[in-house]
Amino acid sequence: MSLAEKQQALIDDLAVIDNRQERLSVIVDRFRRAAPLDAAEKSDANRVAGCISAVWLISEFRDGLLHLRVDADSPMVKGLVGLLCELYDAAPPAEIVVVEPVFLDDLGLNRDLSPTRRNGLAAVRARIRQLARAHL
Repeated sequence: MSLAEKQQALIDDLAVIDNRQERLSVIVDRFRRAAPLDAAEKSDANRVAGCISAVWLISEFRDGLLHLRVDADSPMVKGLVGLLCELYDAAPPAEIVVVEPVFLDDLGLNRDLSPTRRNGLAAVRARIRQLARAHL
């Protein structure tokens, strides 16, 4: 599935929830059950700079695809960065580098977030792009 198709699937899945606060709650719940990273993986090397909350991003390149796992110390942040990583997980690096996460605007998520949370998401996006570029 291409990133454009994955983005559309995320939009279709979440746009049916009209209430913006309920939509954010669904996103948080969606990733609350995600397996946390091991303590050893929560190292400074894996921490995303530019996030107020602690966010750790792990990547693995195999079979031509970049695989991502993420964790955060805040449930809301874990949900938001989890959604971002869900989009880019198991995608080819060349596609990751050029496809922007427009679903954040399409779903109104950027509008509903504080500037610090938007900046944190931008930092995670930049880190994902950096990880992908390493495999071009």
